[in-house]
Amino acid sequence: MLVGVALYPVGVELSEPQDLLRIVSTPPHRSRLSNMRIAVIGGTGHVGTFLVPRLVAGGHEVIALSRGTREPYVSDPAWEQVRRVRVDREAQESAGTFAATVAGLEAEVVIDMVCFTESSARALVDGLRGRIAHLIHCGSLWMHGPSLKLPITEDNASPAIGSYGVQKAAIARLLAEETQAGGLITTSLHPGHISGPGWPPINPLGNLDPGVWDTLAAGEELSIPGLGTELMHHVHADDVAQAFELAVSHREAAAGHAFNVVAPAALTVRGFAQIAASWFDQEAVLRSVSWEEFRAQTTAEFADQSWEHLSRSQFASIDKARRLLDYAPNFEPEAAARAAVESLPDLPRPIRP
Repeated sequence: MLVGVALYPVGVELSEPQDLLRIVSTPPHRSRLSNMRIAVIGGTGHVGTFLVPRLVAGGHEVIALSRGTREPYVSDPAWEQVRRVRVDREAQESAGTFAATVAGLEAEVVIDMVCFTESSARALVDGLRGRIAHLIHCGSLWMHGPSLKLPITEDNASPAIGSYGVQKAAIARLLAEETQAGGLITTSLHPGHISGPGWPPINPLGNLDPGVWDTLAAGEELSIPGLGTELMHHVHADDVAQAFELAVSHREAAAGHAFNVVAPAALTVRGFAQIAASWFDQEAVLRSVSWEEFRAQTTAEFADQSWEHLSRSQFASIDKARRLLDYAPNFEPEAAARAAVESLPDLPRPIRP
């Protein structure tokens, strides 16, 4: 239990000390909140595509904020019940008005899918403190550094590396400290490599080179940097959406916490390549090369992407999310990646059923 944190819903009046005791002593997994107004910042993105229909089905009033008018990656009739709001976050943050815009929606819960800097998170927290009941942030598994001990838990990870990961780790600390100090109730969820229909997934080389799928589909030789034992931890966008939905309904259990949100298992480079080749009725033909040789064979962009993913070699535990949120992912990592590959245009040959 977090000392000094108001875990009861905003607006509840406590007339007797035993009222507070009754609320905070309720087993967290039995707490269920429904019929709320929920604002989702970045609501039409990869996770929002699946999260918003889930929230609507749960009986919530949903407001989806986005910069443009792009439609979700997967259509769903639930979007007919969603209020869509266009907002340029970057411009409004520069003007100092973004937090006020969000607060003005009078939502009980705000889910922020597109916050990337500590200063952006701090401005939103300051503007929403006392105005909403729960802020839920989408972080990244890269808040953890390269693996030292597997699986990576929320407490045993090495320090983040790279500006993206460092900022995500700083945001997670900021949010946890805010809640621990008795301020805004917050939660941060940290997905791995989000995959799903409508966008390219991270491939077996840890990059976005579409030629990798062509090579595997043709049964041709694929050069892999290193030994091929490096790990990647994918997750289906709908499983990430499930975790956010659970954080909404399990507010007491989620308060002040960060959670890894990934598939039940991770994939090695070699394993992923073998599985992906089998989708095209092929055997993966793999050749280990040095990083120098690998960089000479591809673009700087793809080589850097591979290094960023494979040098971390992450395999995260979801025990905490299972225990406190009842998180139960439906997709193995290869299934999440396959859902994305099946939706790619111009595949050299169809994937077998």
